[in-house]
This record gives sequence, structure tokens and C-alpha cells, in this order.
Amino acid sequence: MLITVAAVGKLKAGPERELFERYMERAEAAGRALRLTFANREFAESRAASADQRKSQEAIVLRGAAPPGAIMVVLDERGRSLTSRELAGRIAAWRDGGQPSAVFAIGGPDGHAADLLAGASLKLALGTMTWPHQLVRIMLAEQLYRAVTILSGHPYHRD
Repeated sequence: MLITVAAVGKLKAGPERELFERYMERAEAAGRALRLTFANREFAESRAASADQRKSQEAIVLRGAAPPGAIMVVLDERGRSLTSRELAGRIAAWRDGGQPSAVFAIGGPDGHAADLLAGASLKLALGTMTWPHQLVRIMLAEQLYRAVTILSGHPYHRD
């Protein structure tokens, strides 16, 4: 199963990119034995005049990151909070159910378009606070790595 982190906004070179890439590389290396692979796609923020137009344009590119039939997970502070074990269980269930891919979509500063939220398989919250996209990407990458370690029985995660 391919898991893609699709994000609006570009990570510049520096510690945020390095940390994000470190977790994604760890997830990729540990995930191979579990039939999990990982990818990163990033898109420029829309420059449209209104927030609704920006969200609509960004939704188009985020949807474009999802192959047909992919699970769409939209990160949103109004979404559902899952424990790390629950997220790992969801990923395993998707994989074991024959899902070929899942996309974790991180929106721009204005958030997500209503139609993207409505069509999501899961609206996921990393808490109720609003976070900058750079930190969200790092936190998500760490949780994906953590999910892989949970599924493989590695002692990284401790309850």
C-alpha cells in the first residue's frame, strides 16, 4: 500500500525538512516488510484573491495526488483525534482490505474546501489547535513512522 503525504506549501531547506525527511525515510525502510511504501508530494499555495478560491484550487491539486480509489485522509483541527495505535490499526485495515493507496492531505493557511472535507474517508485532527503546515508535516511523518513500528512490534512506541 502506498501512503502519500500531500501538502500545500513548500518546505524550505533546513531543520524542518530534514526532520520530516528523516521520519519518512524511517517509515519507508521499516514499512517495506509490512507492504507499506511512502511518498511525499508538495504543492505551492494558491495565489487566488479570496480564501474560497484558494481552498478550491488547492483541493484540486490535493485530489490530483490521489490515485483512483485511494483513501483520502484530510487533516483538519475539527476532525477526529485518534491514538497512535488507532491510526496504525486503520492503516493495517486499509492495507489488509486491499486498498492500494491512502493520501494524507494537509491544506494551506485557509484550510480545506468544504467539498474536499465532505468527500474525505477520514478527517483527522492532530489536536484542536491550528498548526503551521511545516510542523503538521513533521508530526504526521512521525505518526506514520510510529504506526509502522507499532505494526511491526518494534519497541519505539510505548503505551
